Amino acid sequence: MPTTMISRLTLAIALVAASGEAQAAGRYVKTADGIVVTPDRGSAKAVRLQVYGDEIVRVTEMPTADTKVPASLMVVAAPVARAYAVTERAGHVILTTARLSADVDLSDGKVTFRDETGRVTLAESGTPGFAPVKVEGRDYTAVRQQFNRGTDEGLYGLGQHQNGQMNYNGEDVELAQHNMDVAVPFLVSTRNYGLLWDNNSITRVGNPKPYGFVGDELKVTGANGQPGFTAQYYLGDKLAVTRQEPTIDYQYIEDQAKWPAAAKAQTVAATGGQNTAGNAVQTQRVIWTGDVTADKTGIHKFRLYSSSYAKVFVDGKEVLERWRQNWNPWYHNFDLPMTAGKTAKVRVEWEPNAGYIALLHNDPRPEADLHSIGFASDVGHAVDYYYVGGKDMDGVISGYRTLTGKAVMMPSWAYGFWQSRQRYNTQAELLDVVKQYRTRKLPLDNIVLDWFYWREDDWGSHKFDPARWPDPKGMIEAIHDLNAHFMISVWPKFYPTTDNYKELAKAGAVYTRNLEAHEKDWVGKGYENTDYDPYNPAGRAIYWRQMKERLADIGVDAWWMDATEPDIHSNLSVEQRAYRMGPTAMGPGAAFFNSFPLVHAEGVYKGWRQYKPDTRPFILTRSGFGGMQRAGAAIWSGDVASRWDDLKDQISAGVNFSMSGIPNWTHDIGGFALEDRYTKQEPAHLAEWRELNLRWFQFGAFSPLFRSHGETPKREIYEIAPAGSAMYRSMEWYDTLRYRLMPYIYTLAADTYAKDGSIMRGMVMDFPADRNVWNINDQYLFGRAFLVAPVTTFKARSRPVYLPAGTAWYDYYTGRMEQGGRTINADAAYERMPLFVRAGSILPTGPAMQYVGEKPNAPVTLTVYAGADGQYSLYEDDGTTEQYRTGASARIPMRYDDVTGTLTIGAREGRYPGMAAARVFNIRWMTGARPRALDFDAKPDATVTYTGTQLVVKRR
Repeated sequence: MPTTMISRLTLAIALVAASGEAQAAGRYVKTADGIVVTPDRGSAKAVRLQVYGDEIVRVTEMPTADTKVPASLMVVAAPVARAYAVTERAGHVILTTARLSADVDLSDGKVTFRDETGRVTLAESGTPGFAPVKVEGRDYTAVRQQFNRGTDEGLYGLGQHQNGQMNYNGEDVELAQHNMDVAVPFLVSTRNYGLLWDNNSITRVGNPKPYGFVGDELKVTGANGQPGFTAQYYLGDKLAVTRQEPTIDYQYIEDQAKWPAAAKAQTVAATGGQNTAGNAVQTQRVIWTGDVTADKTGIHKFRLYSSSYAKVFVDGKEVLERWRQNWNPWYHNFDLPMTAGKTAKVRVEWEPNAGYIALLHNDPRPEADLHSIGFASDVGHAVDYYYVGGKDMDGVISGYRTLTGKAVMMPSWAYGFWQSRQRYNTQAELLDVVKQYRTRKLPLDNIVLDWFYWREDDWGSHKFDPARWPDPKGMIEAIHDLNAHFMISVWPKFYPTTDNYKELAKAGAVYTRNLEAHEKDWVGKGYENTDYDPYNPAGRAIYWRQMKERLADIGVDAWWMDATEPDIHSNLSVEQRAYRMGPTAMGPGAAFFNSFPLVHAEGVYKGWRQYKPDTRPFILTRSGFGGMQRAGAAIWSGDVASRWDDLKDQISAGVNFSMSGIPNWTHDIGGFALEDRYTKQEPAHLAEWRELNLRWFQFGAFSPLFRSHGETPKREIYEIAPAGSAMYRSMEWYDTLRYRLMPYIYTLAADTYAKDGSIMRGMVMDFPADRNVWNINDQYLFGRAFLVAPVTTFKARSRPVYLPAGTAWYDYYTGRMEQGGRTINADAAYERMPLFVRAGSILPTGPAMQYVGEKPNAPVTLTVYAGADGQYSLYEDDGTTEQYRTGASARIPMRYDDVTGTLTIGAREGRYPGMAAARVFNIRWMTGARPRALDFDAKPDATVTYTGTQLVVKRR
C-alpha cells in the first residue's frame, strides 16, 4: 500500500475515532473492530461493519453519518479486535476474516457476504429504506432491507407461529408478540448462515407492506352490483339485518360498535344456550358475500383473523374452516391464484359468540421479491443486523448463542412429566393429584398451580387465599416429600389496591394508561389493573423481591410467567397495546414492543441466581425474544385451541422456534381451549376428544418439555382416560417411556449448553441436501436419533412418513429397517405414534421410574442400530446445581464401527460429586437382517460393568 494511502487512512481512522462518523463520501476507514463506509450515493449515509468473530459480522446502516445506536437488548457479545484484513478493489472494500468476507460497494453501500469458499450466501438487494416516524413526540426511523432477491434457499426460525409454515421462503411473517405467537428476529438458511435483525419493534418478514382489508385493496361488489360485501345478520334462523359493508372488520374491541343494533343478542355459546334468566338464547350468524375482483394477476395472500366458528368459500369451494375461543382470535393464512379483471365469488360464514373477525389481503409480488428475504420494522434508528455463518445449521445456531448468550441448563426434573390444569382450586385438590399419580404408578415430576390462588380482589399480591390454601408452605413440603416439584403462576399484572402495586408505583415502575382508561378485567365484577415496567431496573428488583418474600421463601421451585407479551388487555388494537405498554423507562412501548418478555424474564432469572446461587432456575413463559435461552426460560405455545389442525400447527411452530436458537419449548397437551362439544363431553364427540388428547400426548412425550394443561375437562391421565382403556394404557406407556429415555433426553438437554445443540430439530438440519424435507411441516427429529411423525387426523391408523435420504431407518416398535429417500405408509395404531430411529444410533435407555433421579445407578441399556457408523456421548451430572458451569459433570464417549460390528465405550471424561464409580451397561444390537420388537425386559445381548476405563464389545 502506498505511503500516502497509509497516512491518509491513519488520519481517517483518527477522525472516525474522534467523531464516530465517516468523513469522506465514497470512502471507508478501518476501525479497531471493522470498517465504516460513506457511500457515494444511496439512502445510507454510513455503513458500519464490526467483527464479532471469524463468522459473525454486524452491519449497521444509518440514515445519517452518525453511527451511534442504542445498546442491544438481545446481543450481549461485544465486537472483537480479531485478525481481519481490509482490501479495496474496483470500487469495493472487502473485509475478510478466517471464515468469511464482507464486500461493501463504495458507490451505494450495498453489502454482500461470502463464505470461506467464496460462495455468495447473503447479499443486500438494494439500499436500505428509511422513513422518519414520530412516536409519542420522539423521533424514530422506520427501517427496511431486502436480501437475496430471487433466492431458492430454505429459511427457518423467526420464533413461533401458528400457520403450519415450515420453510419461510415465499411466506410472510409478522413478528409481533401475542398470546400464541412469539417474535424472535433470527432467520436460519440452508446456505449455512443466519441473520439476526436487531430491532425491538413490530417487524414484517417477507412483504414489507402491512396487510390491508379486503375491500380497501381489492374491488368488492355485493348484491345488485352494490360496492362492498353484502352482510346478512341472522338471529337463530331469522334474517335480522342485511346491509352493505366495505370491509369485514370486527377485529378489535373498538370495532364492536359497528354491530347493527337489530342483530344484537345475548350469546353464551356458538351453538346456543340459555341466558341468566334461563331463557333460550338465539344464536347469531353473519354471512358476507361478494364478488372480489383483482387488478393484478398472481398469487394473492389472504389472512382471516377470527374467533369462534368461521369458514371461507371461494367460488363455492371451502378454503378455510377454523374455530378458536372467542377471547383469543388469531390469523389463519390462505393463498388464492387470481387473474386481473376476473372475479372470485367469496363467502365468509361466521358464528360470532361475541368474537372477532377481519379479512385481510396483500397483492402478489414479483416472483423475485416473493422469493427473497425482507425485514421491515416500524420503529428503529438504523438497519442493524448480524450475519452469522457456520459450517452447518447447528454452527449457525451456535453463533447466534455466541451473540445472545448460552442456553443455560435446566434442572433434570424439568424434563419429566408435568401435570397442570386450569385450574386447581384448593390445596387439598392439588395435593390429591400428586398422590393419585403416585398411587397409580404414573410417573410425575412437576405439579403446576395456575392463576387465581389469591383472593378475588388481590391480583398481584402473591398471597394465597387462606380459605382455599390454608398452609401453602406445608403443601409444598408435602409435594417435596412425594418427590415432586411445585411451579406457580406469576403475572406482570397488578390491581392498584395491592401493596405490591403501591410499592412499584412509588418507584415509578408501573404503566398507568390502562388505569387511566379505567379498563377492567374479566374476574368477578371486573377490576382495574395494569402491568409493571421491567425496563425500570428498580421495578425489576422490586418485582423479584416481592416474589421471593411471598413465594420463593415458602419453597416454590419454578415460575410460570404468564401473559408476558405483555397482554395488558386482550383484543385491543396493536396501536393501543403498544401505547398502554408504556411509556417504559427506556422509551415508548412501540419502540420496545417485542422485547418485554426478555427483560421481564431476566429480572426474575437474575434474582433467583442471587437468592439460590447453586440451584438452577426454571422459568416457563408465554412469550420470548432473542436471547431468552440465557435467562433459564422455556416457552410454551400459548392458549392454543383443541383441534386437529391446531395440533398439527404445533409441530412447525415448535421446530421453527427451536431453530430460532431457543431449545426448551412446550405446549398444552390437548390444547388449552375446547369447543362446547368437547367440554360438555357429549357422547357423539367424546371419542374424538379423547383421541385428539391421546395423539397430542404422544407428541408431547417427544417434545423438549412434556406438559399437560388446559381448560375443562380435567387433564389428569386418570381423569381423561377410563381405567384399563386403550387410551389409558397408551398414555401410561408414553409417560413411562419418557422416563426410560431420560439418559438420552438429559444428554440432549446438556448438549444445548455444552455443544449449542437443539433438542427438537428440523429435518433440514441433518439432511439439508435432501430437498424433500425442506417443506415438511408435520415431522421432525428428536435429537439426532429419532424421527417423530405425530398423528394429526382423527381415526387415522396409518400416515405417510418421509424417511430422509442417505441413511436407513428402523421402526422403533418393530425393529424393521426401512431405506431412506422415500415416503412410506407407516402404521399408526391408536396406541402408538410412528417413530423411527436412524441407523448408526447408539440409544441409551434406563429403568422405568416414578420421578427423575429415582434410580440413579440403575443399569443403562445401549441399543445399537446397525447399518452405519455411529458416535454418542452420554452426559451425567447432579441434575440440579450450577456446578456444571465449572466442569462438575461426566461424559462417557461411545463409538460404533459398523464394518467390524464393535461398540467402543471410551474412557470417562470428567467427574462430579456423588458420581457412581461403576455402571452396568446392557447391550442390544438391532440389525436389518433380524428385526426385533421393542422389549425393555428382554435379555440383553451382552452385559458389561463399566468403571471408567475403555471397553470394547463385539457384536455376535
